[in-house]
Amino acid sequence: MIKKIISLISLIFILASCIGNNIGTFGKGVSISFDPRTVGMQIDDTLMQKNLVARLTLTEKKYFLSIQAEVLDGRIFLTGRVDKPVEKIKITKLAWETKGVRSVKNAITIKGQSNFKSTAKDILITSQLRTALIFNKLIKSRNYTLETINKNIYIFGISMNDEEKNEVIKEAQKIYDVEEVISTIYLVSELSRNKI
Repeated sequence: MIKKIISLISLIFILASCIGNNIGTFGKGVSISFDPRTVGMQIDDTLMQKNLVARLTLTEKKYFLSIQAEVLDGRIFLTGRVDKPVEKIKITKLAWETKGVRSVKNAITIKGQSNFKSTAKDILITSQLRTALIFNKLIKSRNYTLETINKNIYIFGISMNDEEKNEVIKEAQKIYDVEEVISTIYLVSELSRNKI
């Protein structure tokens, strides 16, 4: 009985999240007008994301707020903070168990490895990069998820071409105090359904 209730709640959660409040957006902050994925790919990715979030939440309720998951073309990108290294491994395993997953990038950090000052600096770095991407005419900034952890910038998204991809990385490298830029940027031509 409890499994049926949990399944029903999960289904309602998944279906409700597919209906956006803003026309023209789909999923978590992805604008359809700038997203080169097909609607089918977007739906598949959103279902994978919601499935993973539901399973993480069933594992530990605190993961609902502390862990963020993005999915592009079956590739999962995890961010957030956990208390112990064992939790990071468990979350990675859950991500790999998601049906249809092609790869998992884990940028989850362990709490206690950063302080208030470094967290504030990380927020500043992310804001500076987001602003730079918005003002750069060669970049469609809505196609990227940005996360800064301990002065390392993680960029996850889809670029239209190599020029845009290189421009995003160059903008990230320009920001003062950045130690490393870790980019997981896929070209439209690299998406699985575009190779058919």
